[in-house]
Amino acid sequence: MLTINKLIPGGRGLAAVLLKRAATVELDWDVRQKSRFDATDSTGRSLGVFLPRGTVVRGGDVLVGEDGSLVRVVAAAQPVLKVTACAEHGTPFDLLRAAYHLGNRHVALELQSDHLKLEPDHVLADLLRQRHLIVHEVTEAFEPEGGAYAAPAHGHAPHGHDQGHGHDHAHDHGHDHGHDHDHEHRHKHEHGHGH
Repeated sequence: MLTINKLIPGGRGLAAVLLKRAATVELDWDVRQKSRFDATDSTGRSLGVFLPRGTVVRGGDVLVGEDGSLVRVVAAAQPVLKVTACAEHGTPFDLLRAAYHLGNRHVALELQSDHLKLEPDHVLADLLRQRHLIVHEVTEAFEPEGGAYAAPAHGHAPHGHDQGHGHDHAHDHGHDHGHDHDHEHRHKHEHGHGH
């Protein structure tokens, strides 16, 4: 069994050719939210994964074996409920309201601009339909949002030890221009009064 105790978020910093050559392992959300699990990669190797507690594995992440070998994680397709707004009677706000109520129930939720995804739950499906939302059972990859201070679900920013740096996290998404502009403006303004 190959022991794995390191994860590279999104394969960041690895050459594309290495990622292309790497074995893969398909994991559903239930497994990817655990920090310790066994799996079998695309070459048939048994993997024993021992990551720091609280680590969440995302599709596109790369696991590093103790022998240095790389295993690229693929988010396995799994049964999920895909929720969209009703084109005739609904509005995008209906989807926003649904996300709010599901969040209050601490439901693992993948947020997209035009739909939500959650794990199958017939009670929640009925509630959503009562709110005039369309609920389809589909089999797709599931990448729910992290907690309030976790990195985003889509691998755009690091997770693991970088969690909790909310201020830096905002800058990872290109929002620093506005901040720097405001800072420079205030700075110039303060100097103007200082002379």
